[in-house]
Amino acid sequence: MEYFINCNSSTLAPYTVPLDELRAAHLYRRLGFSASVQTINAAVGQTAGALVDSLIDQALTAPVVPAPAWADWNNSNYPADDDLAGQMRRAQLEEFRTAYGNSLLDNSVRDRLSFFWSNHFVTELDVYNCNQFLYYYINCLQRNALGNFKTFVHEIGLTSAMLYYLDGVRNRGNNPNENYARELYELFTLGEGNGYTEQDIIETAKAISGYTERGEEGCTQVTFNPEDFNTDSKTILGQTGNWNYDNVIDILFNERANEVAGFICKKLYEYYVHPDSSGEEGGNALEIIDGMAQTFISNNFEIAPVLRQLLKSQHFFDETAIGVIIKSPFDLYLHMVKETGFTYDDTTVINIIDSAALIGQELFDPYDVAGWQRDRQWINTNFIIGRWLTAEMYLERFYQNNAEQFRDLGLSLSGTAGQTSNNPDEVARPIIDFFTPKGLLTDADYDRAYVAFRSDVDVNYYEGGTTPSWTLLGWETGPSQVFLLLRHLSREPEFQLK
Repeated sequence: MEYFINCNSSTLAPYTVPLDELRAAHLYRRLGFSASVQTINAAVGQTAGALVDSLIDQALTAPVVPAPAWADWNNSNYPADDDLAGQMRRAQLEEFRTAYGNSLLDNSVRDRLSFFWSNHFVTELDVYNCNQFLYYYINCLQRNALGNFKTFVHEIGLTSAMLYYLDGVRNRGNNPNENYARELYELFTLGEGNGYTEQDIIETAKAISGYTERGEEGCTQVTFNPEDFNTDSKTILGQTGNWNYDNVIDILFNERANEVAGFICKKLYEYYVHPDSSGEEGGNALEIIDGMAQTFISNNFEIAPVLRQLLKSQHFFDETAIGVIIKSPFDLYLHMVKETGFTYDDTTVINIIDSAALIGQELFDPYDVAGWQRDRQWINTNFIIGRWLTAEMYLERFYQNNAEQFRDLGLSLSGTAGQTSNNPDEVARPIIDFFTPKGLLTDADYDRAYVAFRSDVDVNYYEGGTTPSWTLLGWETGPSQVFLLLRHLSREPEFQLK
């Protein structure tokens, strides 16, 4: 697959042209996990400003996953028998995975971002191994996804998931553990080597010590123990005093505001616009990121204003920004569910989560503290065949469950052609173009897709006379033809893009 370089030179000025189908679909694919034909059609003709504001406003009030009954349990609440306790924990995790998976589909604008933050403020469930910690970690991601980044940084560092994962629970004043202090700067706020020193890390570790009280039972939320806090004077980013955790966050955002804003806005740009933010090929990504950073700082590190600015911009809607990000495993499956509108249930959601893990994206368990690196890694030789086979599996399952929904999908896309035309290519073309961000690359690619759609229907049904013998609406093979077309498309390079 061609590597897409970023030559986008459009600005952050508002995009004021009413949205066409191409750009409406682009917005939904990037802002959420795509959308149905009907939702995208309803967006055509709207302005980006009004639509983005509406979608982000809805995301700001979207409900978080409700607290499960076991949210505040500890080990004493489980059966003494290890096997029974293990069964109960696995059932709880399945329940929570399902709930969060449904939230990705239902609140896709907010939870695309909460999912992004899970790959920024990384923890790994298999390290801390506690469902209760996982719930409160995800709750923190959801509540803060579009909120204030400074508040977010403060809260995430005190979740038990993070305190266990990056050794905060072992950070005692007389024996500081530097793990979280290092990642706070290197991965979470500033970027590697950007505006801090090794001495800053050592001093910060002392300042954030003391969150070590684990309780007498396992899976108990971590609290502060003043006996484990380092009371020495510390010098952090040039500021000297008997600093504590709260002071560290204040000093970081006061003394390194530009660095924090630039680092976070670069990550948001690469997530929503283009994986190449270097600006080396004639694009102005660096200028865009700088403009986003200025907005971030002037809004006291509120996340929503930055996204509003970016997603309403000419830069975001530029032709060169469309279809240049490779779908992650979760993108691949969730886009398919949203775009087809096919019926699914909790079993489908769990199967999607399991399938994503098979091809490199295990929910709640990124590779390491640096997270999934995304983009080209998703389509390496280890994973591409798995993407093809699992996509086909879901299409086959949808077809077996209700073949007629494939006809309905085809008709919703082909319009009058699906009801009146005996030319299958006219019917297939809008279906192809809907599921590929900018269509297929060559005429030969379209011809192969048309062959897949024509299937084994006798050519005589497509030809001659003023009254067509075949239409998608009325012919018995219609559902299977749409299925075969989608199965063909699922292996096309353009289908892997968003």
